[in-house]
This record gives sequence, structure tokens and C-alpha cells, in this order.
Amino acid sequence: MTMQEITLNLHIHSCYSDGRSTHAEIARAALQAGLDAVFITDHNLLVTGVEGYYKQGKKRVLLLTGEEVHDVQRWPQKSHLLIFGVRRELAPFASDPQNLIRQVQQADGLSFIAHPYEDALPAFHEPDISWADWEVNGYNGLEIWNAMSELKSRIRSPFHALFYSLFPNFVAVGPNPQAIQKWDELLAENKHIVAIAGSDAHALNARMGPFRRTLYPYQFHFRAINNHLYLPEPLSGDLPADREAILNALRKGHLFIGYDLIAPTNGFKFTAQGQGPIAIPGDKIALNSGVTLQIFLPQPCQCHLLCNGQRIQSWSEGETHTLIINQPGAYRVECYLPYLGRQRAWIFSNPIYICK
Repeated sequence: MTMQEITLNLHIHSCYSDGRSTHAEIARAALQAGLDAVFITDHNLLVTGVEGYYKQGKKRVLLLTGEEVHDVQRWPQKSHLLIFGVRRELAPFASDPQNLIRQVQQADGLSFIAHPYEDALPAFHEPDISWADWEVNGYNGLEIWNAMSELKSRIRSPFHALFYSLFPNFVAVGPNPQAIQKWDELLAENKHIVAIAGSDAHALNARMGPFRRTLYPYQFHFRAINNHLYLPEPLSGDLPADREAILNALRKGHLFIGYDLIAPTNGFKFTAQGQGPIAIPGDKIALNSGVTLQIFLPQPCQCHLLCNGQRIQSWSEGETHTLIINQPGAYRVECYLPYLGRQRAWIFSNPIYICK
């Protein structure tokens, strides 16, 4: 089975909401970082007329637009929803999260809960804007790793703010533990919940006394925490076809999250072989008399295999790992590498669902 891997960065804000750059400028930053595609999601605003391929020499990047919707009348403004693949404005439905998700479904779009758990940042008057409406259903997945939420969790004083603005490489450690726990709980309930990572990129200008700094420039985000999607064919250059291919991969969970800043994650594979076709993350496969799981790593690392959130096998050497399993469940992979003095998350796969 041949699958094409592309790198997608999502949850990005432009100058149309609270970001700093135009769509063309964001596309140039993505080109310089070597991305294949970006999904811009401005707050309560679907920007049209800017989607397409942006080129620089022989390089090209596909820029797509979605939306991050939340109720601006609510305080704190909790329960943000990332929406992809909908061609009409859905912000008027923000006051009722379940109806908002229903509207996305009816439009054949995708919805992902943004920064499901996030710390407040009182020193900078930033409230907790976690997701609060967990009784909803019908959404496609969770943003388990949000780069800006993780930054907020690190800042406990003006000194921390200054340090991390100067040395952003020290910030990222891994997905939010509460988000991982919620994801595993949902998987254990036999729900197909896709995990994604979001940059939540704004490229905001910060000032502290004489110091001025752009917090997380777009290009830094684009070289850091990304989504690696598996497509059946390479991107063709045809906007409608390529947009649909990316949406289908997100819908199915044909992806893994890679922290590319510490080491390239391209080439990671997690597959399951039974009596039928080979399965990849996001797929279902029948258990029958047993299933062989295989993990292919770009380089040796601390690698863990989990079933329904429970670690069942670990490896620390080698680039290929194989395990035959005889129990159903949602199987996923976590990988870690040492970087700047501590173990950091490197790869998080979506699950392969092994069914009776």
C-alpha cells in the first residue's frame, strides 16, 4: 500500500482577526518552512477568495481557510470550535455549541474542539478559554496539542514571558495531559475521535519595558508542531480535488502529529495487517485470529504502544517494531526524544481501531 505523506499546519490566525499577517504573507512563511498546506481559521469569520496554491520558485503551498467559532457574548469566551470544509459563515450559531456542530455536519464539514483544556494567564489578563460543553456530540475530534495554550501554561511571571519569548524552543513538551486523558476516555467508549495539533498562530508583538518581540513568528510555528497526513495520491495542484483529499484525511484520522523542530518526523508509519488490506491510523480492521502491528520510525527513540490509553509495549532501540496482538481496542503510538535537557513528545499517532 502506497500512501503520500504531506505536512499540514492548522489553527492559524491572520490580520482578518487577531493575527499579524495577510494570507499571502502567511503562505510565504509556510513556503520557507517547507510545508505542503496550511489551514487558516480566523475568529468568527470565514475569509473567502484567498484559497489556492501560493508559489515561490519551484515550491508551492496550498492555503485553505476555515473558521474558529465561539460565542463572543459569553464570558469567559469558552468552547471554541475549529471548522473546516464549510463554505458558509457559521458564527451566528455560536451561542449553541450542539447546534453549531449540527450545522457543520449538515454542511458536510468537519469540527474539532479547540484547546479543550487551557490555563488562565492572570498576569496578562488572559482567561481560561477551555471547552466547557462536554455534553455535545457529533464533533470529529480534539486539538490535543495547542502550541499557544502550552505557552500560557509555562508563563507564571513576567520573567517567564521574557524567557520564552527569547527562547521559544524550550516551551513545547507535549500534548496537554488532560486532553490526552479525555481523548483516551472517548476512544475507550468506542468513539472515532481524531486527534490533531494546532499552532494557534497569531505572531503577536509583545512589549515589556524596552524589550519588543514577536511571540512565535509564523515560520517558527510551521517548523514545530505539525499534522502529517496520509493521502492516497500526491497533491495534484487542483484546488477542489486537493482540498477534498485533505478534508478526507482529517475526517478519517489518517494522520499523526509530529514535533518537527527537534527532529524530522517524515517517514513515520504505523500499520496493522490482518486478513484484509493493511490498515493505517484512523482505519478499522477485524481482529479475527490476530493482527500484526508494525511501527517504522525515522530514527530510534523512546516508543510506546498504547491500547485504550494503557501502555502495553515500549521500545528504546531500533527503527522498526512489530507486535502481534489478540485483543480489540484503539491502538496508538507515542514517541519521545531528549531535547534541551528533557524528554519531549515527538510523534503521536491517531489510533488504528481493531474490532472483534
